[in-house]
Amino acid sequence: MAHPAGESQSDGPRLIFDRRLKLEFHGSSVTSDAGLLAYRELDDALGLSEFAGATLSDGRRGKNARHMLVGLLRQSVFGRLAGYEDVNDAERLARDPAMRWVVGGHAVARQAASASQIGRFETEWLASDKNFAALTELCGRWIDRVHGRRPPKAIVLDMDSSVSPTHGEQEGTAYNGHFGCTCYHPLFVFNQFGDLERCALRSGNVHSADGWHDVLEPVVARYRTRNMRRYFRADAAFANPEVYEFLEAEGYKYAIRLPANQVLQERIVHLLKRPVGRPPVEVRRFYANFSYQAQSWKTSRRVVAKVEWHPGELYPRVGFIVTNLSRPAERVVGFYNQRGTCEQWIKEGKNAVKWTRLSCCSFAANAVRLQLHALAYNLANFMRTLALPETVKHWSLTSLREKLVKIGARIVAHARYVTFQMAEIAVPRELFAEILRLIDGLRPPPAPA
Repeated sequence: MAHPAGESQSDGPRLIFDRRLKLEFHGSSVTSDAGLLAYRELDDALGLSEFAGATLSDGRRGKNARHMLVGLLRQSVFGRLAGYEDVNDAERLARDPAMRWVVGGHAVARQAASASQIGRFETEWLASDKNFAALTELCGRWIDRVHGRRPPKAIVLDMDSSVSPTHGEQEGTAYNGHFGCTCYHPLFVFNQFGDLERCALRSGNVHSADGWHDVLEPVVARYRTRNMRRYFRADAAFANPEVYEFLEAEGYKYAIRLPANQVLQERIVHLLKRPVGRPPVEVRRFYANFSYQAQSWKTSRRVVAKVEWHPGELYPRVGFIVTNLSRPAERVVGFYNQRGTCEQWIKEGKNAVKWTRLSCCSFAANAVRLQLHALAYNLANFMRTLALPETVKHWSLTSLREKLVKIGARIVAHARYVTFQMAEIAVPRELFAEILRLIDGLRPPPAPA
């Protein structure tokens, strides 16, 4: 095959099982990612990439640049959104008609950036101190633009760490005994809508709460002057008096898992005796409230205990939560348990946008790529929360990629316009039209004449 996309192949291969079938390859006139155009419409309605382009500085000094900075950023983010987690597929994507129109190449014959151009953009330009600082702020700034369209009445922040396994000699990688692998150990902050507020790449052998203040404080600062209720949840790794004092000073209500110790166990010893009578077939739950002050704490705080007796188990399951919420103990436990969705969002980030694909040699380049994956994740989540009809809002980000992004289309170019002849399989035309209508409703009203 003379051409990578196959356009110069004159005699296509035939299938043995039926010689009447002949295969032809038309890479520049057929795409498998036509659904990216809907995400590009959402991007335009919210002004996300244009805002990002205004905050980043171009590392090029020449005047003959073929690709605009905003287009390069779109190609990096939208490529990950479609499942191409690094630059290995950039050569083929540069000729893909959907990608060319997404990045802003309105001439069909124009190509997007090559693999080498995207590689320099990600590992050199964005890795500079100024651009990386701006890049880490983009997730929060994008969320602010969404909240500008639909202001929330409350904000709930969930903080958690995760694992990104490594399989080479990447800078900063280390063995983590908890995860049992060589990895990076990134830290994430989500809100209750599943948006990723901020993230940071860390070495693989650091504690789960290492650097929590540098990640959490900028998020808290963005919401500091807004009139809304503020909440925070985290697991036992963040059970630190410095975390409590910071949240209390900022006016946050929190529920944080507290590691068990002998003093806490003695406070609920009356709940640790097996209930009298035949064991039931359902789970029995008991709750307790008490004030507790550890030696490292400057003041006493409320602790909620939950004791669960499960059928067939000899010992109860015990959990403690430190909180400044005033609601009943059962509701405090229910509020804390909702942080399980944070772990689900991390799993979606791993599966849908492949943000564990951090294969660069330098730590700085991998940190940049994590931020690009985070932007792709947020754009996908904005589509789910803002532009999907109620009948399909239950779709996961993986389902969105497989059903919406991966729509095949044939491109027909005319003198004045270009037509994408899209396949109707998982997303029929009525659903796609409804998505575009909802996106159009997110556009700001026109300025008065």
